[in-house]
Amino acid sequence: MHLPHLITFQHVGSSEYGFLDIAEVDKNIPFEIKRIFWTHSVPNGIKRGYHAHKKTKQILIAIEGSITVTTEMPDGTRKVFELKNSTQGIYLPPHVWHVMEYQDNAVQIVFCSELFSETDYLRSYIDYKNYYK
Repeated sequence: MHLPHLITFQHVGSSEYGFLDIAEVDKNIPFEIKRIFWTHSVPNGIKRGYHAHKKTKQILIAIEGSITVTTEMPDGTRKVFELKNSTQGIYLPPHVWHVMEYQDNAVQIVFCSELFSETDYLRSYIDYKNYYK
């Protein structure tokens, strides 16, 4: 089972003209992207997520602001990631319980390996722990 980890994106440009950060399938995106969504206008300190996916792989990127992502694997291993700029993202394989806390007017974009399916979600922490027993 793969573990959550940070991915660095190519960052080009200058403060004079602006910057471009690059994500490419088969280079730093380890799956075909089938769905993209973004979150915005989330009040500071709000936590979202509180779920895991059975099949979907994701990459989360803080385009603006900062997002603290807490992950937990089925074996109980926890890790905390700080996303503070668009040059890094976190890869979330399937089976990872994750909670995101938004700060500084965060804008998040998420690349997904699968189309939305409610049956792919484990939305209760108790169900998550029981599913992987």
